Amino acid sequence: MPLRLSPANTLPADGLAGTLVGRAWVPGPLAGPSPVVLREDGVFDVSARFATLSALFEEEAPLQTLRDTPGRYLGSLDDLLANSGEQADPGRLHLLPPADLQVIKAAGVTFAASMLERVIEEQAGGDAGRAVAIREQVQAVIGADLQGLEPGSPRAQALKALLIEKGMWSQYLEVGIGPDAEIFTKAPVLAAVGSGSLIGIHPVSQWNNPEPEVVLVADSRGRLHGATLGNDVNLRDIEGRSALLLSKAKDNNASCALGPFIRLFDETFDLDQVRQCVVTLEVQGEDGFHLNGSSSMAQISRDPTDLAAQTLNANHQYPDGFVLFLGTLFAPTQDRDAPGGGFTHKVGDVVSIASPLLGTLHNRVTTSDQAPAWRFGLGALMHNLAARGLLGR
Repeated sequence: MPLRLSPANTLPADGLAGTLVGRAWVPGPLAGPSPVVLREDGVFDVSARFATLSALFEEEAPLQTLRDTPGRYLGSLDDLLANSGEQADPGRLHLLPPADLQVIKAAGVTFAASMLERVIEEQAGGDAGRAVAIREQVQAVIGADLQGLEPGSPRAQALKALLIEKGMWSQYLEVGIGPDAEIFTKAPVLAAVGSGSLIGIHPVSQWNNPEPEVVLVADSRGRLHGATLGNDVNLRDIEGRSALLLSKAKDNNASCALGPFIRLFDETFDLDQVRQCVVTLEVQGEDGFHLNGSSSMAQISRDPTDLAAQTLNANHQYPDGFVLFLGTLFAPTQDRDAPGGGFTHKVGDVVSIASPLLGTLHNRVTTSDQAPAWRFGLGALMHNLAARGLLGR
């Protein structure tokens, strides 16, 4: 069955109560991508004031400036979403991922449970069949519940000493409980896909999973302006062979999904709600397989502000801002085929990532070589904006 988007399966639980912005492909003689804002009476193009979403967030007061910008009516939200699924007409209005010039960064191993799974991947050498036995061995030494363990704390240092003594220290434990977070580049600028698009798994991978995450949105000064949802698609067998293969495991065509929209911090939504939000995951396979899971941000080991500060600081700048995946608690271990084989994706899986205040991100799985090739990069964007007279405003 084709994946179809609608306001009912996309918007936050409170509908349009918050401030929702995104990007859309706007048709016409000079078609191109535009920042859009959702309002009760439809979808509005605000590119005449902000050529990019990055430019919006660089404003001194983005929220108020956006509210003062009337924009150009493009159509209803139903129209935008109805043409944003797998059978979208690229010549009509359709949804794009809500990031343009921002660097796409990600924080890894920020939850204890996912930290344990990274250790298991490493110990298993990427072999899913060995995971069950190794999981039991690791939990016997570390314990299954590390909630409340503060990275870099005396308790964390004591655990590190114990693991070294037991010969079980791991590079994943270093970033999970040590003072420095793992911050990496998830995808090139403009390479993400949006809700309704296909997501790509490298065809050589036999053990992989979705990673449902909250994604912060920051400007070039490190100010946090809002959040969206993301899927940090992960190849467990590739990274398990060697952490030096992280880029092969994480960065492939269509392997980063963002959306559906960015919810700005305003009177209806703030950072404290991000800290407490629950992200749910649903996978529906064409083979009848069904998986549900959830990840509570309340169990994160590092505060989102700490992760943002470790991303942008005096040692590293991002002139056009950045979006930051905050990591996930959820690492699926449910057997899909053979007992002890764990979970892995199959082509055709529909992945839905949701949170009440952020809406739902929907994508269907394919292989990265079969997903639409990424063609519209920075050069194409600059040419397009120049042709539309949107540069220099």
